[in-house]
Amino acid sequence: MIDQKILPASSNMREFERFLESPYEIGVFLDLHIAQLKNVNRMAKKAGKKMIYHVDLIQGIKSDEYATEYICQEFKPYGLISTKTGVIQKAKQKGVVAVQRVFLLDSHALEKSLKLVEKTRPDYIEVLPGAMPWMITEVKERVGVPIFAGGLIRTKEEVENALNAGATAITTSKTDLWH
Repeated sequence: MIDQKILPASSNMREFERFLESPYEIGVFLDLHIAQLKNVNRMAKKAGKKMIYHVDLIQGIKSDEYATEYICQEFKPYGLISTKTGVIQKAKQKGVVAVQRVFLLDSHALEKSLKLVEKTRPDYIEVLPGAMPWMITEVKERVGVPIFAGGLIRTKEEVENALNAGATAITTSKTDLWH
């Protein structure tokens, strides 16, 4: 169980280097090119950090079960995030923390996402946008899976609202919220 309330999300090397210097142990990497993965992984391990990679956003590799197996075997990540069922199932099979990302755009998307979560039983759900505390509460009550809130969280008050609504942690690339 992750007990870190903020999960710094890096979308470039400058943000990643800031994460490496932070007191946080676990971080998320978004928008990564496959050629950078080896170096990023090496740097994280050297700094004693655990990485969660967003498989759908790794450029140069298809986000499917085969890519997931490759990433798990080659880089041994702490966790993987994806919107795709096959990625979540393979990550769980490989003993990697599996985070199902869901976009709550409307009632139809909510119901479809909840059915998907029931099928995959991920370790965590990342709910986007995370700036809707009432949805965090509803999703948590309906599926009983710990939730990360991400997307459109811009202030400390919104962080607190998401956590108070039941989110386990906040994923954010907004570096001023990393403190």
